[in-house]
Amino acid sequence: MASVAAVHAFLTASGLAHEIVPCDPDDAETAVFAEKYGYSLDCSANCILVKTKTGEAKFVACVVLATTRLDVNKRVRKKIGARKVSFAAPEDTRRLTGMDLGGVTPLCLPDDLPVWVDAAVMARQTIILGGGDRRSKIIVAPQIFEHVANVEIVDGLALPI
Repeated sequence: MASVAAVHAFLTASGLAHEIVPCDPDDAETAVFAEKYGYSLDCSANCILVKTKTGEAKFVACVVLATTRLDVNKRVRKKIGARKVSFAAPEDTRRLTGMDLGGVTPLCLPDDLPVWVDAAVMARQTIILGGGDRRSKIIVAPQIFEHVANVEIVDGLALPI
């Protein structure tokens, strides 16, 4: 579980241009943040933890654009190899990532946690990610995922809303 300082150090070590945008913790949810601070949902990306509900307990972090919805019942379920999957409970997310909903970043997650990134995220020039806490967001090129452990780019991970 990484601290916000570790996330910032990771960004610096990547060599990619990035910006840390402070925000009020009450405005951390993606749609609220975008509206209040004047950012587009088109480049906002959400990191969503999914878990299996049947069979061996497995978790995966999925990154999708805010203008799409994670195809949890078909694409994720089939890819993870379970009969049933669901969004992880906030407690599971906090336990596995050390982060609260609204601030989860796909950066600096445990190395054994798979990170699946929807291919549409990679087509953006820049993306806005959770900052590791509810007090910040990160603006960075999607090439940041070239520096993240256990990442797989997945076509069709998300569907249009």
